[in-house]
Amino acid sequence: MAHESERWWSGPWFLVECFVCVNLAFLTFDIYLAHSVNDFRRTAEYIPLYFSAVAPAVLIVGLVARLRLAAGGKRASFWRVVWNSAGYLVGGSAIVVGLAGVLLHLDSAFFAERTIRSLTYSAPFAAPLAYAGLGFLLLLNRMVDSESREWAQWVLFMTLGGFIGNFIFSLTDHASNGFFDRVEWVPVVASAFAVGFLVTPFLLHVSANFYLVCSGVLLLEAAVGVWGFILHAENNLHGPSVHAFSNFINGAPPLAPMLFPNLVVLGLIASWRLKRLAS
Repeated sequence: MAHESERWWSGPWFLVECFVCVNLAFLTFDIYLAHSVNDFRRTAEYIPLYFSAVAPAVLIVGLVARLRLAAGGKRASFWRVVWNSAGYLVGGSAIVVGLAGVLLHLDSAFFAERTIRSLTYSAPFAAPLAYAGLGFLLLLNRMVDSESREWAQWVLFMTLGGFIGNFIFSLTDHASNGFFDRVEWVPVVASAFAVGFLVTPFLLHVSANFYLVCSGVLLLEAAVGVWGFILHAENNLHGPSVHAFSNFINGAPPLAPMLFPNLVVLGLIASWRLKRLAS
């Protein structure tokens, strides 16, 4: 069991736990928009929707248990079981939902034709991996001491994986219209740039100052995501349908660019910890 920070609200484990909880909650809305395109044609499409709605509540129960555990007392062993059980249950389920979602998304076209074109025009196959990433973060928060360098490196590694997925998602999503607007290359290049920076600490020995530079790069990535969100929203507001909701469902995915600032939050947590440990 990792030792507690004096200020638990700024402790790395607490920040990551809140990160996962908020992301799962927002995925409820994202899944609803994405699967509304075909009116939830398959029953299985409701699974991530229900899971995203219930999982945050379970995690909040676990979070309360962790705080009670930090306070000490005679029921410490009970609160430890609640904390671990909530995380392992939601984390394991998220990994299963994510991997199953990848297979189901690929099955929509890729397995039938097995071509790059079918991969591009199928349901976004990389999107469900968000669940798997969040699940691994929950397991990490319970299996590795959050004050250790190993924990921070794992968080940075998962941020790297997220940007690799973002690169694939940006490339395949914008390829569906042949990169009609040149600005659509921006998230592809930005994701590749982030991957180059985030992979460096795993290949070379870096100083504490590198993490400052890395934090600056991450903030630029966040700006790219916000800009993309504005462009997507503007495009949908001026869509062909008189119904705004229909434009948001069938137009540019409004929340997709927000993956950039979302991953930036996780990357900044890791960079902050690694900088402190390298100083």
